[in-house]
Amino acid sequence: QVQLVESGGGLVQPGGSLRLSCAASGSFFSINTMAWYRQAPGKERELVAAITSGGRANYVDSVKGRFTISRDNAKKTVYLQMNSLKPEDTAVYYCNANIVVITIKDYWGQGTQVTVSS
Repeated sequence: QVQLVESGGGLVQPGGSLRLSCAASGSFFSINTMAWYRQAPGKERELVAAITSGGRANYVDSVKGRFTISRDNAKKTVYLQMNSLKPEDTAVYYCNANIVVITIKDYWGQGTQVTVSS
């Protein structure tokens, strides 16, 4: 059974930094794209950043230059380094991975709260 387990959320002051991690476990053949989404209260879930198995990354415009997505394929883990955090970055952050088991399927983590406030 495939699971994604996130860690690293918390409370930080504006301008601060946090690093999120998401590790995949279980039996599967490979992981394609891994991504981070976020959902703020009263808003729809949005894609924040994604990274292919080859390391190509893309970002939503609002986080470009502040957030960096990376992955360690050997550890089956994706990271999101968040710098210069703003109050509008406050949300629940979800890890997503496109994983090849018998078929290709999207899996989600349980979510981790990030709160940016003074």
